[in-house]
Amino acid sequence: MMIPNGSLITATPEEGRQLAMTMARLVIKATQPDEAVRSRLRDVYANDAMALLQVGQTVAIEFATIAAANGYWRT
Repeated sequence: MMIPNGSLITATPEEGRQLAMTMARLVIKATQPDEAVRSRLRDVYANDAMALLQVGQTVAIEFATIAAANGYWRT
């Protein structure tokens, strides 16, 4: 399941941010399902500034989607 609990709806922006991070991790896991390969690659991207910026961008895109689904938490 790519969307935990099957919903993008969260009670708060903080919960939305956590969901975005979880979803970004799930995308990486789905893209590279071999845990051993992911483990080997962690050291590579952990020391690559551009790779880290791309991780942040992936989370930001997921968060923007969640925020929109939640009406930007406006009531």
